[in-house]
Amino acid sequence: MSEQPATTKAADAGAYRAALGFPLLVIVGGVVGYLLPEAGQAVSPYTNLLLGVIMFAMGLTLKPKDFQLVLTRPLPVLLGVAAQYVAMPAIAVFVSWVLNLPPLIAAGVILVGCTPGGTASNTVSYLARGDVALSVTITSISTLLAPVVTPALALWLAGESLPVSFADMATTILFVVLVPVVAGIAVSVFLDRLVDRVAPALPWLAVVAIALIVMAVVSGSREEIATAGLAVFAAVVIHNALGYAVGYGLCRVVGQPVPVRRAMAVEVGMQNSGLAASLASQYLSPLSALPAAVFSVWHNLSGAVFAALCRRSDRKRAETAARGAAAD
Repeated sequence: MSEQPATTKAADAGAYRAALGFPLLVIVGGVVGYLLPEAGQAVSPYTNLLLGVIMFAMGLTLKPKDFQLVLTRPLPVLLGVAAQYVAMPAIAVFVSWVLNLPPLIAAGVILVGCTPGGTASNTVSYLARGDVALSVTITSISTLLAPVVTPALALWLAGESLPVSFADMATTILFVVLVPVVAGIAVSVFLDRLVDRVAPALPWLAVVAIALIVMAVVSGSREEIATAGLAVFAAVVIHNALGYAVGYGLCRVVGQPVPVRRAMAVEVGMQNSGLAASLASQYLSPLSALPAAVFSVWHNLSGAVFAALCRRSDRKRAETAARGAAAD
């Protein structure tokens, strides 16, 4: 088996540091929020602003060409977006029912399931040697659809627990998600050289913002964590794992190649937990935001494990092929 180029090794190392460093920083945010609730409560009024920073950073990484796959390869894009907004909400309802979650926690899990793809999914797709271009496109399309689809699904599936109108939630998502993303894309088009210089720092800026959101969420639900923490963790793990399985399995059924299957698994399994946490904090309660906070940590850890398993599979396949060639 040939050696990896030095540039590829460096990129892989950087991506792994990000995938593993992200949850560590988010955990730190959670610990600070638990031990110093006053600090978390001071941040709480700014969760929407922090989410806007995350989405603006995401927009800076996008280019108009990232949307071309909608025209050139519509099937996997449509499958990914449909699975994101059909499978994940359905799985959230199923998990909440199986675990008999309290209404507020169930609403939080369902809200996570109704959000678009996570901002870290593209990094994980790269690490898993998936179709990164497809991953970026699905994340972008699902995010652009979020102002309409997320509130519609959330109010349909958890309406009794969501004392908010469609218009209010849609407006919030519009201003904290869509507007910053579009602004980021515009800046990346007109100031591309400047964006290229700051690009390496953007993922870390986003994760610091997520860590602050988690700190605010945890500070408001300290008493409930001791009693509901295990149930929330179980719901997040099951939801995430089933998302990976559905994404991968769906692409396998329709005959898509392995890189597409991997990207789809990641896209379906990883959610925009920052959006879910912000919406739950604003319209529900800190307890309802707890699943999103746990998801912020878990999906990066599980994504790193998924990527490692994919690379191990590739390595074994290459070693088997090499032995077969040597035997011939």
